[in-house]
Amino acid sequence: MNILITGGAGFIGSHLCRWFLNQGHRVVCVDNFITGSKDNVRALFEDANFRFIEHDISGPLEIKENIDQVLHFASLASPKFYIKYPIKTLKSGLLGTHNCLGLAKVKKAKFILASTSEIYGDPLVHPQTEEYWGNVNIAGPRGCYDESKRGAESLTYAYMREHNLDVRVARIFNTYGPYMRPDDGRVVSNFIVQALKQENLTVYGKGKQTRSFCYIDDLVEGISKLMESDYKLPVNLGTVFEFKVIELAELVLKLTNSASKIEFLPLPEDDPKQRKPDISKARKILNWQPSIFLEEGLKKTIEYFVKIINN
Repeated sequence: MNILITGGAGFIGSHLCRWFLNQGHRVVCVDNFITGSKDNVRALFEDANFRFIEHDISGPLEIKENIDQVLHFASLASPKFYIKYPIKTLKSGLLGTHNCLGLAKVKKAKFILASTSEIYGDPLVHPQTEEYWGNVNIAGPRGCYDESKRGAESLTYAYMREHNLDVRVARIFNTYGPYMRPDDGRVVSNFIVQALKQENLTVYGKGKQTRSFCYIDDLVEGISKLMESDYKLPVNLGTVFEFKVIELAELVLKLTNSASKIEFLPLPEDDPKQRKPDISKARKILNWQPSIFLEEGLKKTIEYFVKIINN
């Protein structure tokens, strides 16, 4: 197949590029490097089945070849960057999704949207099921990202209903692993980089807020299974093992053998107190659930960051 992946030089996107190339498909990778990195896909340029297009997906994209699947993963998904670039975040989520849906319509391609657990906001329901409509502060600093994804989902289902487009929506929960940016501001990469540099690990609030951390290999398998399925409504993809942020910090210190201390900072506005998916649908429909436990995944991620920092 010919597969187009937007945000293909990003953390998740670059893993998807490698996954589909390894499956024998041809991949067209689109990225403008606002948060993605050419280093993430540099080795793929030697593959005859890989083509790269530098482009901002919030503008129209013309593709001459046939496309069988469009995976829209272009997004400023880290709070550090979507708070810095709120308008670009909304454009990639809304205009970018509109452009990708239009392309999928023209090419008669299957479309998948990388949505997010952030559409649930600071949830009042725990764990979060796909039927929960969320608790989002649209005027808050995180609203640009949350609403960009909520609007993207609405656009996706409008195209499904009006144009009979074959769509999938993956609601992705906290994911980590190699090829994350060292400076992306997410909690796993933050803690690992700080620990390796012997800097204080910055924990917001008292660190009692919880997250469920899914290793990237598990997530990519879930996305692939979702694409292969016939299920069109949103599906949560993440792990059900829930950890306090302070527990993550202590585990990173242990695994890195770091002498760093933990520093407590004020809790950011609208920071979710709990985040854990109900993955009953993924288990039943996709026959999927994560298999890599946090300690194992962190060891692999730490190995990657050791190489990055030492270089």
